[in-house]
Amino acid sequence: MMARLTALPFFVLLMGLGALSMLVPAVHGLLMEDFVTMRVFFYGTILFGFLTLVLGLATAGYAPRSVARSQLITLIASFAGLPVLFAIPFYEAIGNTSFLDAWFEMVSSFTTTGATVYDGAGRLTPSLHLWRATVGWMGGLLVWVTAIAIFAPMNLGGFEVRAKGGVGRGAGALFNQIGSAIDPSERLTRFALQLTPIYIGLTFALWIGLVMLGEVPYIALCHAMAVLSSSGISPIGGFYFAASGVWGEVLIFAFFVFAISRLTFTPANGLDRDGSLLRDPEVQVAIALVLGSTLLLYGRHFIGSIDEDGAIGLAGWLEALWGTVFTVTSFLTTTGFESRYWVSAADWSGLETPGLFLVGLALIGGGVATTAGGVKLLRVYALYRHSERELERLLHPSSVGGGGGEARRIRRQGAYISWIFFMLFAISVAGVMLLLSLTGVQFETAMVLAVAALSTTGPLASIAAENPIAYSGIPELAKGVLAVAMVLGRLEALAIIALFNPEIWRK
Repeated sequence: MMARLTALPFFVLLMGLGALSMLVPAVHGLLMEDFVTMRVFFYGTILFGFLTLVLGLATAGYAPRSVARSQLITLIASFAGLPVLFAIPFYEAIGNTSFLDAWFEMVSSFTTTGATVYDGAGRLTPSLHLWRATVGWMGGLLVWVTAIAIFAPMNLGGFEVRAKGGVGRGAGALFNQIGSAIDPSERLTRFALQLTPIYIGLTFALWIGLVMLGEVPYIALCHAMAVLSSSGISPIGGFYFAASGVWGEVLIFAFFVFAISRLTFTPANGLDRDGSLLRDPEVQVAIALVLGSTLLLYGRHFIGSIDEDGAIGLAGWLEALWGTVFTVTSFLTTTGFESRYWVSAADWSGLETPGLFLVGLALIGGGVATTAGGVKLLRVYALYRHSERELERLLHPSSVGGGGGEARRIRRQGAYISWIFFMLFAISVAGVMLLLSLTGVQFETAMVLAVAALSTTGPLASIAAENPIAYSGIPELAKGVLAVAMVLGRLEALAIIALFNPEIWRK
């Protein structure tokens, strides 16, 4: 049975899983006596389940010439096409919205961006909020599996920094066993079976923890799925009104580590020599960024309060410090949750636009093979090591850089491809800004929206700009541009460019 299922095209399997997931809001609607939502999503399960069955029978004997190429194309088609499937019952259940808004909402959720056109928390029913969180959660799981099963052997998604092979050229020496001895379809199934229980278990653990801290079970489940998928989707607009309080934020803060380093949920491979979490360069860079940003934001207020002789109290200082640390880490992982104490921390910092720090952190993003978006910490680390080596050569031109072959590879080829990706990312931001400006969006607003879409950090719009930006207020054509940018940011430009590599089209 499992062999027959894995023989089906990847897109058909994703359609089937999407159809089954519609039972979640259907059952929740039944329990909440929201019978309209229950009927719409139950009928959606039947309709799209039947469509999946027909497509599965029609493509049962399909054998692509290159499974790896087919999976990469299917992944792009999935993030672009599956939101249409998810949006149909969502659109019917709301009733008083446009299909464009419903599709935009599902693209945002599935790419784990978390941007919403339904600004008010009461605009949607609890079952529809749960559907948004579920779609984002599934998108996060898809990123986990495909990053290891598809991107890693092809040296994409950040793996190209430490790998020996070229970008998009398949496995190098360290992936020979994975890339050559094992069929790509079998590899996808194996990692899916390996990572899915971990993903579900972590979500369940966070959910139970939030419930024990006093959170409403439905809200706790949405927040747990939003944290693990780094989508930042919340049915109550964030943590300001969360019943779990500051201890809920502390618990969620501990789970941010899964968006910083893949070593927290995957075993060490040939690229990770000792598998130690504290020695992981991504963790080290993340700690440095969080501490540095916190000191910059918090230190300005500390200096200003000394000049003004302000008496805030120890509790106020601790609240402001915690609000800064939590929010900075949340945006570095591209989750986008704001601490309930961030407002006071931002006011006390003395900075007119503290959100600009969050824009920079979201651009950097989290770890490779995690649900976080952005440029990725490993690429920033490669650029840092290259800069460090170049400065050392200025002082000592005849010096020899140590660290072994892997360190030299990161400083040379890794830094080179990281710089190329950074330039591609910058060009993408400029291109999206230009397109948004042509639709009538103001320049500053276009900058924040472009970064939010490409880094998959939708909540940036409400906190990074001088005045909160409402996605519902932008032109319809601009929503289409942002939806494409979300897919591009989720898949990364290198993955799409790799399709133009002649080697991937060879038999």
